[in-house]
Amino acid sequence: VQLQASGGGLVQAGDSLRLSCVASGTRDFNIQDMAWFREAPGRERESVANIDYAGRTNYDPSVNGRFTISRDNAKKAVYLQMNALKPEDTAVYYCMADLNEKMYGRYFQTQYWGQGTLVTVSS
Repeated sequence: VQLQASGGGLVQAGDSLRLSCVASGTRDFNIQDMAWFREAPGRERESVANIDYAGRTNYDPSVNGRFTISRDNAKKAVYLQMNALKPEDTAVYYCMADLNEKMYGRYFQTQYWGQGTLVTVSS
């Protein structure tokens, strides 16, 4: 299974961006929780937002009210709409998915990460 993230870029403060992440693979799997994390230079990776299969969401307080996480279960995708971007939002953004993945005739809980997409917000 692979997660392919896209949508990053260079924007000015106050602008918007939409990140996308799509899961694909040859094994049979279904996706449980999905999330976005970010890692800024010199800082540890931190959780930005997460969403469960039913669509319940949680946000870091620093992005609450500006970012919206959503998912499309049919497309096996998760999105992050980022509005009113600030320079402190500059980071590499990673998507993550917790799966039930079929291997050797049984389902196992697995976790995958996307490759990261860079978001740079200039002041």
